[in-house]
Amino acid sequence: VQLQASGGGLVQPGGSLTLSCSFSGRTFSSYAIGWFRQAPGKERDFVAAINWSGGSTYYADSVQGRFTISRDDSKNTVYLQMKSLKPEDTAIYYCAADPSYYSGSSGYFKRLEEYDYWGQGTQVTVSS
Repeated sequence: VQLQASGGGLVQPGGSLTLSCSFSGRTFSSYAIGWFRQAPGKERDFVAAINWSGGSTYYADSVQGRFTISRDDSKNTVYLQMKSLKPEDTAIYYCAADPSYYSGSSGYFKRLEEYDYWGQGTQVTVSS
């Protein structure tokens, strides 16, 4: 499995950005996809996840209501729409794939160890 995150950049506070995660190598519809982020000197934290069918989505409290995760199985791509961006959203954003049909509690998707494959990351900087 290969994951390619893209769409990062520099944006002003209050602005918007959409990240893409392109998936290849296996059957995309068999995988849940998660987004994580890591700021300098900090641990990698959960941002959002979507289950294999797209029927369940999960968000960190810090982004709930501002970020939206979605998937397009015809394009083997997951999107992360980010609105009302804040300076504290500045980080490298990574997408990851979990070969699971689980659709239960959000706690599962927040655990880094549940994801078998990781992309290389894309930088998001929120600054005026």
